[in-house]
Amino acid sequence: MRDFLIDTDTASDDAVAILMALSAPDVRVLALTTVAGNVGVEQATRNALLTAEIAGVEVPVFVGAAAPLMRPLKDAHWFHGCDGLGDRGYPPPRRAPEREHAVEAILRLADVAPGLTLVTLGPLTNVALALIRDPDLAKKIGRCVVMGGAPCCEGNVTPAAEYNIWVDPEAARIVFRSGLPIEMVGWHVSRGASVLSEAEIADILALGTAKARFAIECNARAKAAYHVQTGESGLSLADPTAMAVALDRAIGLSWSRHVVEIECASELTRGMTIVDRLDVAADDNNRQVWREALAGEAKADICWTFDSARFKAMLRRALT
Repeated sequence: MRDFLIDTDTASDDAVAILMALSAPDVRVLALTTVAGNVGVEQATRNALLTAEIAGVEVPVFVGAAAPLMRPLKDAHWFHGCDGLGDRGYPPPRRAPEREHAVEAILRLADVAPGLTLVTLGPLTNVALALIRDPDLAKKIGRCVVMGGAPCCEGNVTPAAEYNIWVDPEAARIVFRSGLPIEMVGWHVSRGASVLSEAEIADILALGTAKARFAIECNARAKAAYHVQTGESGLSLADPTAMAVALDRAIGLSWSRHVVEIECASELTRGMTIVDRLDVAADDNNRQVWREALAGEAKADICWTFDSARFKAMLRRALT
């Protein structure tokens, strides 16, 4: 069994990613830790508990940071609805969250299960706070799969930035500089061939399971918002693409390893994931500007292309 720890700002696509992990026969989800992002942390916690309930799995849920490190929270109600699940009036979950804070839980579980896979589906605030408390956390994590960023492409909240990184760029900078074994799965991976067509959506609904209905119905608002945002039809599921990589890295077809810096100062490019794709940051004309990013020699694996057919098959199996 592989041990997973999932950090999430649980909204509609997060919920589907969580269902995938909880349905994987060879994965033990040690905990869900919640963070403010798509919705406030209390709503994210409620959604995480509800998702686990629909999956039929009792997994502990720990409440984490209620706001970014240095900025007010800018949620994504315009994309996911006020409750993060498309405002469909889902009942409250039957279980309550644990009393331990998410940051404490992350640090404890990294000691209990060294080499675990950390999957981040929201802003990186909890992970940054844990690293501030214990920088050695980076050495205890086997894989850190990050859904976030827009490497060398347009963002989904600004022209330059993907939402998870944009919400708390200071936290993202700490995480990307930490030495964590990051596998970055950007927003671009969930587009194009990864988008579920109307026929594929209908096929999932035809499974007739509670998980399948929930996965499609809670994303109806996000599906409409994606069309407004991009002009493209279908259901784009960013967090599930990252979870697919966490479950099977080979679903990522092409990768390269680079320094990644996060823009924090500019409002124009706030949260931009600047990938040193040509490995020129240490050149004479760049070294001074990039000195802090280069200091720890931290790099991330960037997923560029993705096996969308295998992803969709994995998704369908998880919702059966």
